[in-house]
Amino acid sequence: MNHATQHGHQLNPYAIALCAAGRWIASRHWVPATGGNFSIRSGQHSALVTASGKDKGELSPQDLLPVSWPEGELLCPGKPSAETALHVRLYQLDDSIKAVLHTHSVQATVFSRLIQAEQHLFSGYEMQKAIRGQLSHDQSCPLTIFDNTQDIPALAAQVAERWPEVQTASALLVRGHGLYVWGQSLEEAKRHLEGWEFLIHCELERIRLTGTL
Repeated sequence: MNHATQHGHQLNPYAIALCAAGRWIASRHWVPATGGNFSIRSGQHSALVTASGKDKGELSPQDLLPVSWPEGELLCPGKPSAETALHVRLYQLDDSIKAVLHTHSVQATVFSRLIQAEQHLFSGYEMQKAIRGQLSHDQSCPLTIFDNTQDIPALAAQVAERWPEVQTASALLVRGHGLYVWGQSLEEAKRHLEGWEFLIHCELERIRLTGTL
């Protein structure tokens, strides 16, 4: 990367915003041991994504890699996170998505292993209204759960197949792995992340106290 390009990357508002989001997420202990990955759309067929192995609480703009998919093929000059293909598939599925956040919180990971069904319905929680399209606690808010796999393109294909049900929640959960959320802005993606972490934590407490799934 030449000096001019590096300087431009440092001043890129998308890069600066995503790094700030990384510090906020890391402060809540949702991305331990360099886990998780984040991205933000920078164009119709391009995004910035976190490089592999970076501490998400100490991100700088240089830790973000430009990825593009001008004709469907993923292009990147460096080594992005392994889950980049899923980020790109989400951007392809919905042009309104502007940011994708993937985390590894204790509660989401444990919850994903307790629930054996392919989907869990949340209802009765006022905080459901933190999720786009949820207007009342009386609505059922489904969170779709996928089995973990190291074959990210295969997982991305599964998400595409189930997109109508996945899209409702602006989130999905990978069993034993972690949570993915997205939004029509980075701020909305952060709200969805905090909302889903709260809802999942509540359900874990309910299960612990009642002994029922």
